[in-house]
Amino acid sequence: MIQLPFAGSNKKIAINPSKIIAVGLNYLDHVKESMTFGNKPLETPPEPVLFAKTPNVLVGPGEPIIIPAHIKEYNFPNPRVDPEAELAIIIGKRCRHVPEEKAFDFILGYTCFNDVSQRNIQKADVSGWFRGKSFDTFGPIGPCVISRNDIGDPLNLNLLCRINGEVKQSSNTSYMIFPIPVLIAFISRQITLEEGDIIATGTPAGVSPIVPGDTVEVEIEKIGILSNPVIAE
Repeated sequence: MIQLPFAGSNKKIAINPSKIIAVGLNYLDHVKESMTFGNKPLETPPEPVLFAKTPNVLVGPGEPIIIPAHIKEYNFPNPRVDPEAELAIIIGKRCRHVPEEKAFDFILGYTCFNDVSQRNIQKADVSGWFRGKSFDTFGPIGPCVISRNDIGDPLNLNLLCRINGEVKQSSNTSYMIFPIPVLIAFISRQITLEEGDIIATGTPAGVSPIVPGDTVEVEIEKIGILSNPVIAE
């Protein structure tokens, strides 16, 4: 469980989701840069691409992203771990079959999320993206939660990722292929969302590898900067 400040109050919010639902390929420029997954060309998805990250990924601001030691045993010629800057939604109350026009009513707030991904395993696993996205510490979150009433327009927020101070990703949430109301409506048709669940809304182009010794920053307008060092296990 992670405790994050609730901006504008003296409260802290316990981040302890029953599930983390992440959205893949939700920015067109990232679809284009991804090029291929396996041997199949990628196209703009006709509906949201969902995958799970397990709660063990969660770490708070300043905590390390730990690259697992056993990755070396695979002898990948070019082992690669990438951070991904994303806007995260914290669900405020249990919901199912939410219409798009009521989607914002079920949001508690927003924060920064880093969807760290081990690319070699992500692309090789027959079962899909689950394992390469769910290693311990592969989901930094924070630095605070901004309420849905204080964020302004969540569909017009600048977001970026820096590695060692160098900007790698820079975009705006307005470029999502499937915006927030569509995501909540679609996901809640598939599964019940519980209070505290997290939806990670996807990442733009510019994903770049990290290695031990790096520092990764995810910054989103009106939320702040989520900073985490990278270490080897």
